[in-house]
Amino acid sequence: MFRIIILLFTIHSFVNAEDQFSSEKHSFLVELLTKGLEYPWSMEFLSHNQILVTERPGKLRIIENWQLSDPIKNLPKIESIGQGGLLDIALDPNFKNNQIIYLSYSSGNFLGIGTEVIKAKLNDNRLENIKVLFQLKPKSRGGRHFGSRLLTTTNRIYITLGDRGEPERAQNLNDHAGSLIRINNDGSLPKDNPFIERPDVRPEIYTYGHRNIQGIASDPITGNIWTIEHGPQGGDELNLIRSGMNYGWPVITHGVNYVTGTKIGEGTHKENMLQPIHYWVPSIATSSVIFYSGEQFPAWKGNIFVSSLKFGQLARLEIKNNRVIKEERLLNGELGRIREIKEGPDGFLYLITDESNGKLFRIRPVGQ
Repeated sequence: MFRIIILLFTIHSFVNAEDQFSSEKHSFLVELLTKGLEYPWSMEFLSHNQILVTERPGKLRIIENWQLSDPIKNLPKIESIGQGGLLDIALDPNFKNNQIIYLSYSSGNFLGIGTEVIKAKLNDNRLENIKVLFQLKPKSRGGRHFGSRLLTTTNRIYITLGDRGEPERAQNLNDHAGSLIRINNDGSLPKDNPFIERPDVRPEIYTYGHRNIQGIASDPITGNIWTIEHGPQGGDELNLIRSGMNYGWPVITHGVNYVTGTKIGEGTHKENMLQPIHYWVPSIATSSVIFYSGEQFPAWKGNIFVSSLKFGQLARLEIKNNRVIKEERLLNGELGRIREIKEGPDGFLYLITDESNGKLFRIRPVGQ
């Protein structure tokens, strides 16, 4: 039966080069641009017609004019296991002048693996001047919950981490797992990190109590940082980040244990543990988050978009005073599992799908 369902889904998946969809505020077209990516995980626009893309098994490529380049050379040692591999990519804010990029990935050996982050110069088809900025400690075995998204600001890097499938680690401040990390873009520590004066805490930790953060974005108006993370069975979260705060996992959650549906932790609320701004029950398997700031979809400006693996949807969220006042679901599995959404320099939206023959799609208004 399972194989039949998969086959039907594959047949139902996106079969046309361009299809039209309707939403409450915009009608839009979805067009297939590129295929042949192997489990793509993240993308960054180098220019209007060049996109840098990571493939989780361990390859970094450039899509230029919708054609795939050969893999870029001289990547670090990457361990592709379970949910791990080559993960996020972010550009330095001064990329046009310095060609600096940041990559997150899983690495290690038989004793343990964990999330790492490097800084490197992209020179044509190879990486140069590689510097390791961060390594999760302690490393451990297993292939679950690595995170890992990156957010670069003027001189800071935020690194999202998962609990590595060991929930109790998210409440241990002497353990990086299950936290949001903040470091300077040279790997040093910001002097105003919340726990920097405590010898019993990993000083890179900015917030903790997270299960598996899969997206991070900065509000272009306020500068506030928002994240999305996977809950267990139910309880995916949208969080507004506050320095030094505990987000509760696994003590509190709006989800339950897989299969059995039994309670996790102490309930849904506890003093001094922050509540999500919004949560999803059932889970949609959140995979990335952005604020839309372009001009192509004026009625969507300022909205948050969250991509979904489980249902192949986009959740469009209207925000007012740091509260979700409206949610609309766009798409319904027509493209497959959506790994990431990005706004392009042209103001259109771009999606990549999580599959062995991963695809790049563009969303644009009808009539353009």
